[in-house]
Amino acid sequence: MKKNYDFCLVFLLINDVHMLEKFDIETAKAVMLYISRKIGRADLMRLFKILYFAEKKHLTKWGDLIVNDTYVAMKNGPVPSILYDLFKGIRGDGFRNIRYDVFYRAFSMEEGYYVVPLEFPDMDYLSRANIEALDESIHENKDADFQSLSKKSHDLAWNNADRNDKMNFIDIAKAGGASNDMVEYILEERELSEILGCV
Repeated sequence: MKKNYDFCLVFLLINDVHMLEKFDIETAKAVMLYISRKIGRADLMRLFKILYFAEKKHLTKWGDLIVNDTYVAMKNGPVPSILYDLFKGIRGDGFRNIRYDVFYRAFSMEEGYYVVPLEFPDMDYLSRANIEALDESIHENKDADFQSLSKKSHDLAWNNADRNDKMNFIDIAKAGGASNDMVEYILEERELSEILGCV
């Protein structure tokens, strides 16, 4: 029986509404602390691009994201929307939600853009697969300049999205080189998760 992929893609769009419910603040904190500690002083753009490239690797190989955030296609490339709001809360130009105090306490910001880690990552929140994808992305991108990172992030998923709009989950997987079988697996898993109310 032929699968109704249009139906599945509708589920992917609906899922964006529920991202915040599945977003795990401890995992997000561990990931950002891990990247920050590995590369040293860096601005938000560099951290977000390294995370995005790691997410593509992880999604392509394992069928899910490391941090369950929604990526927005901004001018200089993909930006994880929840994480961006959290860091804006730290630097003082965004809303601070008391339920995320554990994240706010883990970082400070210098000059409005540079992230300073105040803690060490809790590695219990990072799987071996997470670390592998993060390390590969850090190795490949930590020394790249701003323009190179921005250009590299202007991939299929970014190009297929309207500026300042959400990027499609499947497009990110395809941009990472996901096989047809993996794309089908991701669609099936996301559809099942929506039916069960997991996302």
